Amino acid sequence: MSYLKERILQDGRVFENNVLKVDSFLNHQIDPQVMVEVVKEFERYFKGKKITKVLTVEASGIAPAILVAEAFKVPMLFAKKMEPSTMQKSSRYETIVHSYTKNISTKIIVSKEYLDAKDHVLIIDDFLANGQAAKGLIDIVNQAGGTVAGVGICIEKSFQTGRQLLEEMGVDVYSICRIASLENNQVTFVE
Repeated sequence: MSYLKERILQDGRVFENNVLKVDSFLNHQIDPQVMVEVVKEFERYFKGKKITKVLTVEASGIAPAILVAEAFKVPMLFAKKMEPSTMQKSSRYETIVHSYTKNISTKIIVSKEYLDAKDHVLIIDDFLANGQAAKGLIDIVNQAGGTVAGVGICIEKSFQTGRQLLEEMGVDVYSICRIASLENNQVTFVE
């Protein structure tokens, strides 16, 4: 069993509406050992994909994305949720993303200065539920004319539609932990 799975079973908390809280080790307080194991898994799986950039959306994806980028020796770029006053509309890519956990839609933006048609982009995020964040990031890569090398997810809720959505888009999806169910406040993994 992977260290990430062990930490989910030990410290993850299940809430109503299929929400798994892992903020004590993954997306608020960060356990460096979890990140080391996550990076090894993504590096092993996506090795040979000619990645030129790692992309995520702020904020929870930044920790794994920056370390994955370091492993591949490429820049990490994150989509911003707030519009900086220094970025003109004509100099950015933007799309709308709906958050399952927060139940809100947010515009995310990336500067055209940092993403273009030469890029082979690995998208990294902490969770995959309905796939909206990954879909939004794929849209931004497509706007730039770049290539999506794949999507790497720390924890996937396989009982939701995200993986199916991304696979139907023709995207290579790799999730370190795939959860089959959160019923009765119990985490059950896909075997």
